Amino acid sequence: MACEFHVTNGTLPQDELNLYLERAKELYGREPRRITLNLDGEYVDVDYDFGNQPFERIRRITGYLVGTLDRFNNGKRAEEHDRVTHGLQA
Repeated sequence: MACEFHVTNGTLPQDELNLYLERAKELYGREPRRITLNLDGEYVDVDYDFGNQPFERIRRITGYLVGTLDRFNNGKRAEEHDRVTHGLQA
């Protein structure tokens, strides 16, 4: 994925843009889709756009907050399998 740069109120050399990209990777552990840099005198306002964030469903099962059951041992899997779900009465 190639990061897109938007610079307002001036220009920056490619070396400096690469440093902002490396800093984003260092801070957030992934490459942003777009970096917007607003130059204001000696200051630079930086805005990172990572696009859509992946969403993982978290549920409370047998007292634990989990996303999936793949890390449960056999006992916890059996406990989850034997759960009784209660419906609403009309």
